[in-house]
Parts: sequence; structure tokens; C-alpha cells
Amino acid sequence: MLSHKPNPLMEAIKETNYSFAGQTGFYRGKVRDVYYFNDKLAIVATDRISAFDVVLPRAIPYKGQVLNQIASLNLQATRDIVPNWVTATPDPNVTIGVSCEPFKVEMVIRGYLAGHAWREYKAGKRTLCGVTLPEGLSENDKLPVPIITPTTKADQGHDEDISREQILAKGIVNEQDYLKLEEYTQALFARGTELVAKQGLILVDTKYEFGKHNGDIYLIDEIHTPDSSRFFYSEGYAERQQKGEPQKQLSKEFVRQWLITNGFQGQEGQQVPEMTDEVVQSISERYIELYEVVTGRNFEKCDYHEALNRIANSVEQNIFSTKD
Repeated sequence: MLSHKPNPLMEAIKETNYSFAGQTGFYRGKVRDVYYFNDKLAIVATDRISAFDVVLPRAIPYKGQVLNQIASLNLQATRDIVPNWVTATPDPNVTIGVSCEPFKVEMVIRGYLAGHAWREYKAGKRTLCGVTLPEGLSENDKLPVPIITPTTKADQGHDEDISREQILAKGIVNEQDYLKLEEYTQALFARGTELVAKQGLILVDTKYEFGKHNGDIYLIDEIHTPDSSRFFYSEGYAERQQKGEPQKQLSKEFVRQWLITNGFQGQEGQQVPEMTDEVVQSISERYIELYEVVTGRNFEKCDYHEALNRIANSVEQNIFSTKD
């Protein structure tokens, strides 16, 4: 009898549907499945991929593992700055931790004028989320100082830019907590900048999410991953800027650009272009490259054979054995 050899293209983890003993809730996000156990939770990083707030039709092999493992390393490397939600990472696709009440804002911080900020600037706007930007900047220029440009955290649809003043006026976050979120965001960005510089990278922009557990602020979600951050290669950055050339970057931007080139930006009536096996494989290879460059480590592919059973076992064995 032939042994089963898993084909990652066919067996990528698109979703999970477990029902664990002691489970008190479930939430399916764009790319992660969250299982609640009273004051603890287990997050399964699936291989789903989203862009323009739309989950694309095909899963990307190893993407969940890449994000989960990068996030784990970076959460551990920043624990001295702010406590975080993680208590264990027992599986390449699983993280277990304490359940926090999330703040309804995402703390976006930008060191360079790229992506959404550049598109707004190019359109003529000089104030972004209440922060005034100087005249005469070009795409991908370094900003005088890193700026915080928060967004609302939408349960459905698109997140929207919001200013500190609006957050406080609407009572989304109280002033004492919000000032602490800003302090943590700046410190985390400085640490992230320092860590990736060792790998020859520039941390261009990123986002952090925070929540409260037993009255204390915790860092939650993933950090410094290619889905939540944008990186430039530092070698040649200055020369490319001087010549007005595009920067060589590491992020999910290549997926967005492929979609834009094929007529999709998440707008009503637009169709996601066909994701052929070749497209899926190329995206998977880029994510693995991202992991190896960002971490400086070789990527060890998880085995997709019995992956769903493996994940279930890791949750069951660890959810009640971890301590806060």
C-alpha cells in the first residue's frame, strides 16, 4: 500500500471546526480561529490569507506557521517592555494565552511614508489621523520621527483612520490608558527596529493591538509579522530613494500588488482573480522567504499529514496545563 504523502497545496489549513471539552466560545477571524476557555484562549493560525479586508478563496501552505512562529519570537523578545497574552506556543500553528478585553483601536505606527500613508499624502492630504506631515516628501521617505496613526478596529468591513482627539472625545479609550498605549507603541517600534536591523531590514510601519486582563494592559495579537508590518531591505535603501526607484521590501504588499494588477482592490463588484496553483505556490514561497529573512533562521515545514489532529491534540494537552 502506498503511504499518504501530503500535498501542501491541497492540505493547507483553510479552517478548523473543533468542539473541545471546556470550550466556552469560538470566533473566526480573517485568518485565525479562536477557541475560548473562560479566561484562556487558543488561537489557531490557519493558512487563510486576506487582503483589502477580504479573505481570498485559497489558503497558502505554511502561511499560518510562518506568522505564528514569527509572532512568538517577537512577543518573547518584547516581554520586558509590556506584558503579553501568550502562555504557550505548543504547535507551529497554535498559541495559547490569557483572554483579554481588547481596546477598540489598532495602534499603527509609521517610520516611513509608505502604503496607505503615501496614498493619502499623494492625494494631497497633509494631516493623517491628526498628525501633520511636512511638505516635499516622496514615497518611502523616512519621516522626521515615527508617527502614530490609529485605526478603528472594525468587527466587519474596513478599519478607518482615527485621531487621538477623536478616540478620547468618543470615549473609545480613556486618556490614561491611551497615553500608555502610545508609550508602549513607541517602545515596541523602537525594539522592533533594532531587532530587524540585525537582519539587514528596516521596519517601515506596523500595528499593535492591546487589551486588558485583570485591570492591566497586555499586548495581544501578533507583532512584527509580514501581515502586520512592512519591511525594506536596508542595503541600497538610500540609493534607491535618491534615484526615485521602488524599494525592495518584505511584506504582504506583493499580494496586494498582484491583486491590484489584476483589477481587485476589495471594492464592490470586483472579482478576486483566479488563484492558480502557481500563484498559491509563489505566495507560499515568499512567506517562507519572509520568515527566514526576518528571523535569520531556517524554516522547518510542518507536516500536513494529520495536521488537524495534531493541532487539536496540542490544544487539548496544553490549554488547562498553562499558568497565567
